Amino acid sequence: MSTTTLRTPPAEEAPVPDASPRPARKRGERSRAGALASHSILTVASLIALFPIAWLVFLSLGPDKDDYLHPGRIWDTMTFDNYSFVLQHTNFFDWMKSSLIVSLGTTVIGVMVAATTGYAVSRMRFPGYRKFMWVLLVTQMFPIAVLIVPMYQILSDLQLIDSYLGLILVYCSTAVPYSAWLLKGYFDTIPFEIDEAGRVDGLSPFGTFFRLILPLAKPGLAVAAFYNFITAFGEVAFASTFMLDDSKYTFAVGLQSFVSEHDAQRNLMAATAVLVAIPVSAFFYLVQKNLVTGLTAGGTKG
Repeated sequence: MSTTTLRTPPAEEAPVPDASPRPARKRGERSRAGALASHSILTVASLIALFPIAWLVFLSLGPDKDDYLHPGRIWDTMTFDNYSFVLQHTNFFDWMKSSLIVSLGTTVIGVMVAATTGYAVSRMRFPGYRKFMWVLLVTQMFPIAVLIVPMYQILSDLQLIDSYLGLILVYCSTAVPYSAWLLKGYFDTIPFEIDEAGRVDGLSPFGTFFRLILPLAKPGLAVAAFYNFITAFGEVAFASTFMLDDSKYTFAVGLQSFVSEHDAQRNLMAATAVLVAIPVSAFFYLVQKNLVTGLTAGGTKG
């Protein structure tokens, strides 16, 4: 009896997987489509933000006050005569001096008062310290129209009408409450151990504040300074009410001189607005490195 051996065909070899698989996307890493979409959105947003500025500069080059109605004509008639007229035949430099005095004075005094207030509430636990901060917040609820009459009476009694100091104090009364809240939140992010180390080294509370805390709070101080500067630089209602001499007008009030009951010299207003933006842009450039840090860090604790 013979036996037969069955031979099985060799098994087919399984395909070898790719030795170099596609690298996994890292956490937080975006795809090319996502990066392209985000860059496109940011580009469009930037163009939307820059368009009003470009339009203002474009209108400032038009020789006629009604060129805004026919902007196409400006291309053939562009001129810098508007800037020459503003610089030579208006009180532009008086407006600049007044604006800088009031804005810088508000910035220095307002930040100093707000910093000491925010630090005291952040570090000291005196009776009513929580209610004190809420009182500062409530003062921001009153509209300017309600405040003008009592403030005018107070400044009149103090003989500060038509004075830079009076206007600076008025602006500080509106800018300090918000700045104090902002700086209080930022001081909360600075460890309390730094204050204790200062006392161990023999520093007084004021020495600890000025020598240790303030250098660490530069980003928060930059945000408060920028807010105070912008508040004073662009305000109209208080400046037009409390400043009577046209040589003491700020930029915001000086722009009103180009508008009358039956006429508006919009080409001169546009040229003045462009010139006004120069000191604000310069101040922003000086503090912009600390703005983002100050805005984000001040909100980590409340």
